[in-house]
Amino acid sequence: MIYQKWNGYEEKIETIQKLEKIRRRKQRMKKGEIYTGTVEYLDFPNKGIVKVEAAETTGEESGKVIVKNTIPGQKIEFRVQKKRNGRCEGQLLRILEPSPLEISREDEGVCPHFGKCGGCLYQTVPYPTQLEWKEQQVKKLLDEVVRETYEFQPILGSPIEYAYRNKMEFSFGDEVKDGPLALGMHKKGSFYDVVTTDHCNIVHPDFCQILSVTKQFFEEAGIHFYKKMQHIGYLRHLLVRRAVKTGEILVALVTTTQTEDFAGKEADALNQWMEKLLDLNLEGSITGILQIQNDSLADVVQSDCTRVLYGKEFFYEELLGLKFRISPFSFFQTNSLGAEVLYQKVREYIGDTKDKVVFDLYSGTGTIAQIAASVADKVIGVEIVEEAVEAAKENAVRNGLSNCEFLAGDVLKVVGDLEEKPDLIILDPPRDGINPKALEKIIAFGVDRMVYVSCKPTSLTRDLVVLQERGYRVEKVCCVDMFPFTANVETVVLLGRKKSTEDMVYAYVDYEPEDDTYLQGMKGNATYREIKEWIKAEYGMSVSSLYVAQIKDKCGFEKRQNYNIGENKAHVPNCPPEKEKAILKAFKHFRMI
Repeated sequence: MIYQKWNGYEEKIETIQKLEKIRRRKQRMKKGEIYTGTVEYLDFPNKGIVKVEAAETTGEESGKVIVKNTIPGQKIEFRVQKKRNGRCEGQLLRILEPSPLEISREDEGVCPHFGKCGGCLYQTVPYPTQLEWKEQQVKKLLDEVVRETYEFQPILGSPIEYAYRNKMEFSFGDEVKDGPLALGMHKKGSFYDVVTTDHCNIVHPDFCQILSVTKQFFEEAGIHFYKKMQHIGYLRHLLVRRAVKTGEILVALVTTTQTEDFAGKEADALNQWMEKLLDLNLEGSITGILQIQNDSLADVVQSDCTRVLYGKEFFYEELLGLKFRISPFSFFQTNSLGAEVLYQKVREYIGDTKDKVVFDLYSGTGTIAQIAASVADKVIGVEIVEEAVEAAKENAVRNGLSNCEFLAGDVLKVVGDLEEKPDLIILDPPRDGINPKALEKIIAFGVDRMVYVSCKPTSLTRDLVVLQERGYRVEKVCCVDMFPFTANVETVVLLGRKKSTEDMVYAYVDYEPEDDTYLQGMKGNATYREIKEWIKAEYGMSVSSLYVAQIKDKCGFEKRQNYNIGENKAHVPNCPPEKEKAILKAFKHFRMI
């Protein structure tokens, strides 16, 4: 069939195309506008991927938006906040329909402060479901960067779901501007407003009693909280720590030095507050009450001066048969029973350390170092916080460990000066991961095994990319949930150094079997395409047919004529060692060798 070209055809087509572009532009989501949608799944740490229901929003974003603090299955209303590089992010406004996965907020076990308090995300989600989500999110992140097959072990949950926290930093403030005194956690999405969390279910009831009596006393005394913008006021934070094994409790009131509200009566007020605490009928026992003065403009718990009002400024906690001294600012896992699960997994991955030197980098108070020290020749811990280092030294002496050495300083600067060479390295860095320059120095030791403990999977994946590029492979991974009802999770990774041909020892064994049954089913074959596709899927690398032919020749297979000759008889490059190894693995997979 012949179509005749009519006048103005091109102009009409051009007009139609312009109108289509305008229509599609109108279809795309606009910043500031409000939409509804359903949360399909979660990406780490708490990014809900929302499918927008309205048909008119099917532009370049494909109708999908990232909205934090949501749960799969929820129907929500949100406002578009950011649009960048084809990605769209929204702010949650309200939940229109709960997820089928959720339980009712009125059900037993759901914290009464959930929804207002910004501390927890998954109070309405059964714990097994929380574990499943965390496991899936971490595995998804790792699968994107890990090049070879590895063992991803099932996630390990916290031994207890409720009342698991051994430390809380409560804030003084008000729930609404100029409202009554509040003491608890920041309101969800707010830097200033505070919700009184006197029935929080992730802490022991002793915490709630101490919080309630403290709030009541200072409210009745008319003593004001510190206002961050005006930099005026007295009350800043209430720090509570409790040992799970012994029940010992440490309470610290963080204040400024501004005493205008009760000039000359500060000591009397603190004594009265202390007496109120000591009169409480607690399950545990208060071993120390402190005042910490902090005039910093930053909203952090730190000490310009610490005064002991009662007892002592520390207590002891026990983990895996070891004793640790805990002070107000000691770094210690906030879930003691969960920490035992975590460290048992670390100990499993460490393996045999007999007669070996172990480096524990980012060692904190030396918990992992001391766990390894019981069977190692020597353990050297490096930590930048001097107080933590001193605590680690004291803990080692207390536990009768004489083969531990703890050094204060930045890992980047310290590791280069260490004279001893490690046989094994344990890494437990802060949330941001390892400084790239420090990581290169760590890799330079060339140890056969590393154990990486991460509290932030996204920084872990960044470091794993470098470690793999430098000759290490991921062997095993296990997630350990230390923080039920939150999006956080710990990840333990065992890394092994790949062996180069120089590291290998070859041996010949003269063996002649009695019959040929050993050959049955062993010899196989595969096409070049199958070999290349398998290597691509397994290792993420591309190999040419030429390289496959070269390795076939090395193995004694029939080869193509002039396989190593290019055009005009010019020689082409030989197969690189890393690709040769991958091809040999493919040969073994297809039973060709």
